[in-house]
Formats: sequence, structure tokens, C-alpha cells
Amino acid sequence: MKAFVKDRLTVRILKDREEMGRCAAREIAAEMRRLLACRAQINMIFAAAPSQNETLAALTEEEGIDWGRVNAFHMDEYVGLPKGAPQSFAAYLTDHLFSRVPFRSVHLIDPSEDPDREAERYAALLSAFPVDITVLGIGENGHIAFNDPGVADFSDPCLVKKVPLDPVCRTQQVHDGCFPSLGDVPEYALTLTVPALTRAEAMFCSVPASTKAEAVFRTVTGPISEECPASILRTHPHAVLYCDPDSGEKLL
Repeated sequence: MKAFVKDRLTVRILKDREEMGRCAAREIAAEMRRLLACRAQINMIFAAAPSQNETLAALTEEEGIDWGRVNAFHMDEYVGLPKGAPQSFAAYLTDHLFSRVPFRSVHLIDPSEDPDREAERYAALLSAFPVDITVLGIGENGHIAFNDPGVADFSDPCLVKKVPLDPVCRTQQVHDGCFPSLGDVPEYALTLTVPALTRAEAMFCSVPASTKAEAVFRTVTGPISEECPASILRTHPHAVLYCDPDSGEKLL
């Protein structure tokens, strides 16, 4: 493993995707146990993407976590998919996490009827349950959640908003195998904003695969800018970025 700190961001490059997931899960679980030792309950936000597979699988196997005191949220959802569609992020997280451990509560984003009203409802929930831990990834365009370049606002007054998805972001969904073609990918989504994500006391970011190498490089070495939204991680007091050799190749 190679590890270093850039500004305030800890970067770990592990030997492969599996070790990346295990390392991230160990450190997420340790933070969960630390917080649960002094709080009645904690609130967590989770990303939904194939990049999270190894981390979430390893996290569900961690011992000594009282999941019954954890409230779960997710960070984005497509607008325009039928309710219950298998490509939805709610479906992904239910399959990979929410159905596997006994959370105190799980709060799903459902924009199928009225996206604007759903954004208001979910923002109210995030205000009522202030986030303690954010578990996230980085997109090929440097986004976090669906805060793409051109949409991301480091000082956003909203917690949740409807956003257009840029072509790089939509193409990534095809690369990830979530949709058969670009035309099948929704053009809009609800997303938690950058301030909503970075309010967390701790942020744990898993980013494998060679398709993310440029985004990881820009996140760690480029300007802290909304042109690479993930660069905001370098300002957070407790953020860790986990890579495999493919995503971290430009940092080795």
C-alpha cells in the first residue's frame, strides 16, 4: 500500500480492488464504532455505483457494529425511471446493503411523482438527521453524487436539488453496465449537494478502475475547484480516498 496526505486528504493506494474495499470498510467500521460508543444513533449517506461493490460487501461483514442505531440515506437518484426500476440507486443499495444489515431506518429517494417536492422532503430529513459519515465515490468527470462540473456549487444553499446530467456522466453509466446505451440513461437526477455531503464528520471515498485515473489525479493534484468537484475532499478535516493501482496509476 502507498499512502500519503495531500492538503487535508489522506490517499491510500491498495494492491487491488478487493483490498481497497476491505481497507475502506475497516476504517468506516472503526469510525462507526467510535461514534456509536458516544451517541444513541448515527446518520450515514451512501453512494450507489459498481465502484462501491467491494467496500459495501466488506462493510456488511464487519463485526461489532450495532446497525440498529444507524439511519441510512443515499446521495442521488435518477429522475424519470419507473418506481422500482432495477437501474435505480435505491434498488442498488437495497440489494448491496440495506437488505443485508438491520438498519434503524432507511430513507430512499423517490422522485417518480414530483421531483421538486421530493427534493424538499429529503432535504428536511437531512436537516432532522445531520450526517455523521459519508461513504462515496468519484465519477469519471470528477463529480461527487451528481454534482457534475458546471452544476457543482461548493456554497450551494440547497441540500438536495434537481440537476441535468452532463454527457460524460451519462456515458459513465453505460461504461458501468447500468444501461445498454446513452439514450437509455436519464437526463436528470436528484442529488445531494456538495455542502450536504461534506457536512459529515468523516468521508470515506472508494474509487477503483482505470476509467477513474484521470479524475483521481485531478482530485488530488489539481486546483480545488468546482471544475473537479471531488477536489473539495482536500479541504475536509477527516476524508480518506481509497484507490486500486488502476485508478491511482497517475499518483504512483
